[in-house]
This record gives sequence, C-alpha cells and structure tokens, in this order.
Amino acid sequence: MKPLADRMRPSHLQEYIGQEHLVGPNAVLSMALEQKSIPSFILWGPPGVGKTTLAQLIAQTLETPFFTLSAIHSGVKEVRAVIHKAKDARFFGGTAPVLFIDEIHRFNKSQQDSLLGAVEHGTITLIGATTENPSFEIIPALRSRCQIFVLKPLTAEQLIHLLEKAIAEDEWLKSKNWNIKSTKALFQFSNGDARKLYNILELIFQISPSKTIEITDELVKNTIQKNLVDYDKQGEAHYDVASAFIKSIRGSDPNAAVYWLARMLHGGEDIKFIARRMLISAAEDIGLANPNALLLAQSTFQAISVTGLPEARIILSQAAIYLATSPKSNSAYLAIDHALEWIDKEGAEPVPLELRNAPTSLMKNLNYGKGYQYAHDYPDNFVQQEFLPKALSGKIFYEPGNNPKEKNIYDQLKRNWQKKYPY
Repeated sequence: MKPLADRMRPSHLQEYIGQEHLVGPNAVLSMALEQKSIPSFILWGPPGVGKTTLAQLIAQTLETPFFTLSAIHSGVKEVRAVIHKAKDARFFGGTAPVLFIDEIHRFNKSQQDSLLGAVEHGTITLIGATTENPSFEIIPALRSRCQIFVLKPLTAEQLIHLLEKAIAEDEWLKSKNWNIKSTKALFQFSNGDARKLYNILELIFQISPSKTIEITDELVKNTIQKNLVDYDKQGEAHYDVASAFIKSIRGSDPNAAVYWLARMLHGGEDIKFIARRMLISAAEDIGLANPNALLLAQSTFQAISVTGLPEARIILSQAAIYLATSPKSNSAYLAIDHALEWIDKEGAEPVPLELRNAPTSLMKNLNYGKGYQYAHDYPDNFVQQEFLPKALSGKIFYEPGNNPKEKNIYDQLKRNWQKKYPY
C-alpha cells in the first residue's frame, strides 16, 4: 500500500491546499496558467509544502509532457537525455514540456550549466524544487532565467483541512476506530509539513495495539520518541540554525554560540559544514582584529576531520568559544566588496606600465616595468609609489577597524601613506 501522503496527493489543481499567494485567485501562477504559458521557475520552501505536487499539477493543467529528475541520482548525461526527449515531444506551436528537478540545489555548476540552453530557447519549462536558498545554491546564469517563488509552511488551519480530508476520504483510515482528542503536538511535530502530518498518523496506527485509538498530545510525543528539538539538516532549519550560530559568534556571545552548535550536533549536522562556517566567520567577522582566529579555524577543520565524533564536539566547542570571544572586525570583508563594487561600476583599469612584468626585450622596449621602485632598496623597506591605476590614485578600499590590532596597522599606514591616511 502506498504511504498516506501519496494516497492523499491531489489530482487536480483545485484540490491543492496552501500557497494561495501563488495559485489563489488572481495569483501569479494562476494568471499564467489561464494564459497557458508559464515561465521557468524555482520553488523554494521547506519540506512537505507541495513543491512536487504543484509542479505535477501545473504540467497537467497545461496538458504538456512532464519529465522529472532527482538531482540526487541524475547528472549531466541524464539532463541531456531528458532535453532530447523534450525536443521530440514538443509539437510545433505547442506548450514546452515541463522538466521538474527535485532538490535542484544538489546540482553542481556544470550540471546547472547543462540546463541553460534548453531554458533559454524554450525547449523546456524548468521547474526546480529546493529547500535551500537559491541565492546560494543556484548559479546566477540559471537564476536570471528563472522566477523564484517562495512557498510557505502550511498553517494550522490548512493542516486541519488536510487531516479532515484524509479522515473522510482515505479507505484505510476510515476502517480504523479512532478519535482525535487534541492536535497541538500533532501540528507542532508536523511544523507546517503535510508529509510529516500524514507520516505521524500512519505511525500511530501502525504501532498501536489498541482497536480504539484516542489521539492525544502525549500519545503523539511517545510515538515519535523524540523531544521538540526542530532541526532538519536537509531543510530550511539547516541554514536557520547555522545562521543563528554565526550571528552569535559575530555578536560575541559564547553561550549562544555553544547552544546553536549543540543544536546542530544534536540534529546530526555534518561537522565539516560547521567547521567551514567557522572558517568563513573567522575571516569575515574577526579578520584582522585577531588574525590567529583564521589559523585556529583552519586547524579546527583539520582536527575534526581526523578525530570525528564524539571527540570533535570538544574541538568545535573550543573554536566556537574562541571565535565568539575574539575582537571583531569586518574591514577585510568590506575592503574586497568595495573593490569589487568599484570594478563592476567603473570597469577594470589597465595595469600601469611600471607594474607590468618585462620578461622579454620587446616588453622592455615598450617600457614595461620602467619606473618601478623596488621597496627593499629604501629605508624600512618602503617607498611611496602609487600602485593603483592612475585613475584611482589615492583611492582607499581598506579602512582599518576600531580594535587594538588594526589601530597598530593604521599607525603604520599613516606613517607610510600620509596623503591616503592623514588622520
């Protein structure tokens, strides 16, 4: 017998529950479906809110061929094979076949690149589903060709509707003798996820020895056999808890940092993912205020890779506390972003002749390297020579942060570059 979640999957768009902002009256997808034309898009939302179902119902409404791939089991070869089938399936003037890719965030860059041409030329209408933020997981070229639609967790009212619908329509549930006394724990564990709701119901009936079942909060908690810690390392909480962890380090709160670290460890998070986040934080949030933080974070990554759990928890805790209690500076982060933004807006200036390499006599005749002053030939190994392009002469990208380490850096810059750092 199919799982309850599959048995209750709607067969028509009119039966679809939730996401009214997308498929309700006058909503964006509803209006596009009325025109029998939809753009390629990415559905971003937590598990169990109907991403796959919505994609299937859209293809059904459009009366167009529907192809599906799982990013876990598919590669470039499979993508190209489906695109070839889509070309064969599309008739002249017909609606483009829908290619649905579940967990599209798991595709690497080359796999995502393989979709670009088919999406660009309208060979397929791509619908991707992801629980991860597309800004981080989908390449810019593919994002620019797709709309991003955010799906919301189902509300308690919507979960009640789904529950009542299952009770009324599912033959297996109708054959049981049961009564729902309370739904608080049921909905709390479901957490806006219809699939979890159905799975909990099935689990209760499958393991209960009683002929008559009274569903209570206590029964739900005892059946699931876990506490109310909410962490799904494959879902949205994966980034939410990691975000809280990094923000706690940035905010210099070691207690909160350890708590969110514990949440991730308790939820089975990949310890290398945690260590990578701390590497980034050491550079982005601590930076030059304590350069040793980056070294410690790198050592942490190497150490936990060797030891593994459970001992890795101690190493991660030490690193998290060290980073949280370190002085903070984002000056390096701001400096590189300032420089990148400048190049984006103003364009890239040519390298000045005096800074160019001159390995051949032709280059020397063209004055490559002429006028370059070798710093070690001057007192204190420093010479006031402009190393920026002429158009940027005097431009400041790096401004030292307000911390003891960078105050020393500023004093040195002020001594060397009076015109650039006069104050």
